Amino acid sequence: MRLEIISSETTLYSGEVSLVTLPGTKGSFTVLNNHASLVSTLEKGTIEYVAGNESHSVEISGGFVDVDNNRIAVCIY
Repeated sequence: MRLEIISSETTLYSGEVSLVTLPGTKGSFTVLNNHASLVSTLEKGTIEYVAGNESHSVEISGGFVDVDNNRIAVCIY
């Protein structure tokens, strides 16, 4: 899957991942390969993702995510 995390100032991450956990407004959720398409708002919390064999995390104040066709686009503020 391809993950892109962007803000108005910069791209925080762009690359291949095996899973992403996001702080959705209605609760945290995890996106895996071939996940159904969705659009969701995000609340303050942590985005966690696995790239290769390494886990990473990004603290966010909120934003939204678009998941479609193994592409995860996250816009944060």
